[in-house]
Amino acid sequence: MYQAASYDQRDGLIREHLQFVNFVVHRMRPQIPGFISMDELKSAAMQGLMDAAGRFDPGKGVLFKTFAETRIRGAVLDEIRKMDWFSRTMREKHNRVYSGIRRLEQKLGRDPSEDEIADEMNISLEEYQTLLREIGHLGIVSLHEVMDRAGGGASFLDQLKDCNDCSPEDEIRKKELIGEMADAIDCLSEKERLVVTLFYYEEFTQKEIASVLDLSEGRISQLHSQALLKLKVAFQED
Repeated sequence: MYQAASYDQRDGLIREHLQFVNFVVHRMRPQIPGFISMDELKSAAMQGLMDAAGRFDPGKGVLFKTFAETRIRGAVLDEIRKMDWFSRTMREKHNRVYSGIRRLEQKLGRDPSEDEIADEMNISLEEYQTLLREIGHLGIVSLHEVMDRAGGGASFLDQLKDCNDCSPEDEIRKKELIGEMADAIDCLSEKERLVVTLFYYEEFTQKEIASVLDLSEGRISQLHSQALLKLKVAFQED
């Protein structure tokens, strides 16, 4: 049975992981719009750490650092949402690029190049790449986003199942989804595959990926945005 941490336990966890807050914030920085200051990010991250310390249940067999990172990232992203950077204009730009990629993939039956997407949208390659940079942060989702405010404020994270409790059918579907995702990633261009792999599997920052691929951070952001849109198209089609 879950038992809330005592005040001393909670305070100890917070003090022991103050530097971890800075670590998480600095890794998230490349994903966050530039107009948001580090002080604002750290303030939100601290709220996430305090929330994690209060909710942590060692009986679940999960390391506190693992649990806290999810809460910290979620708190930062929730704070960004409050700042209303998911503007209507940005959503329209995101949908415009998404629709262009989807039309081309249906027409060509293959992964389209940047030049082809720009032509489809009747804009220059430079204008298209600028669009990718602008919409690069719209794919971020917070696991702390509230699903049902009237029903007690349960978040996505609260609804996640323990993998040990998954049914055989769930395990089969999970393996199928992994296979489908691998197939979709294989259809990306070589650079897009590298960006996705390094960012999500190796947990490199965009700055680190830029150094590895000898490209600018702006270019990595473009490739990341384009890859996510192509993956979204692939799964929407399925």
